[in-house]
Amino acid sequence: MFVCLCKGITESRVREFGRSGIVTPYEIASALGIDDESCCGRCMGNIESFVSLAISAWNTAVTCPTQDHDCRK
Repeated sequence: MFVCLCKGITESRVREFGRSGIVTPYEIASALGIDDESCCGRCMGNIESFVSLAISAWNTAVTCPTQDHDCRK
């Protein structure tokens, strides 16, 4: 599902950043480029849901017993 149409960002992309440890609002906005002038800014109103997605992905990555990608879904 798309979470930012201006930048074409999907939930999967947010989770990918979360698995990399990018989980704070500032880090997510910066990494996704939603804090620059080419973005309308609407998605910034949903930054907390992005943080939740990223933290969920991070927690899964940290607790995953193997490097198998199936446990990171």
